Amino acid sequence: MDFIHFWEGVQHAVPPLAHFQLQMIWEYRELFVDGIKMTLMITLISVVLGTLIGLLMGMARLADVPHGPWKYPLRFFVRWPSGAYVTFFRGTPLFVQILLIHFALMPMLVHPDDGLLISGELAGTLRQDYGAFMSGLVALTLNAGAYITEIFRAGIQSIARGQFEASRSLGMNYWQTMRCVIIPQAFRRMLPPLGNEAIMLLKDSSLVSAIGLAELAYAARTVAGAYSRYWEPYLTISLIYLVLTLLMASGVHALERKFKASGGV
Repeated sequence: MDFIHFWEGVQHAVPPLAHFQLQMIWEYRELFVDGIKMTLMITLISVVLGTLIGLLMGMARLADVPHGPWKYPLRFFVRWPSGAYVTFFRGTPLFVQILLIHFALMPMLVHPDDGLLISGELAGTLRQDYGAFMSGLVALTLNAGAYITEIFRAGIQSIARGQFEASRSLGMNYWQTMRCVIIPQAFRRMLPPLGNEAIMLLKDSSLVSAIGLAELAYAARTVAGAYSRYWEPYLTISLIYLVLTLLMASGVHALERKFKASGGV
């Protein structure tokens, strides 16, 4: 018995479900499966790249030399640009950032005629085949990087100043101190907010459907447009998002228990 006949039998046995047409979901099941894959892929890549950006920007925001010739160059060319980046991407809506990057920034960087980064035939192919994916990935990564920057900054500042001074007294430079002493201790404290940011990014990835990326929200909108029915497709992706976020939350909690049991990283 296939799913359509099975569901018709369920509707006959349970009259309140007679108006809930899951047949359309089954008909477009491959679109929903592809949407799940795209959602997970763009979320995973954005979290990894955003974490790298957040780590660098977090240390850049804390870089400081009280005296000496590097005091003002660090302030003007490292701390202030990183602060401006965080302020912009945390203070503006992600939806606006996606539209700005897709319709303004990416055409300037990747264009067949005069792209600043990529031009010629390759640029045309990328824009046609991967334009929405590239724009969505850049927007989600930069947005996640801004929030993760503050997570790293707060985590690093939560470590006692004496730890930093002790490592410097042993002859370690700033980057060695961060890599070997401060960040390993701060990671355990940063893990819960990092997990929350990953979960938020998973849900916010639905916004990239506005530029035509075929993820979960795009699949639901396609089915809703084809049948002019909205309960079934949007409840379906709501359930899928709920399951995915619960799985991610359980994974984060497992990591928290592991690091707590072992005393840290």
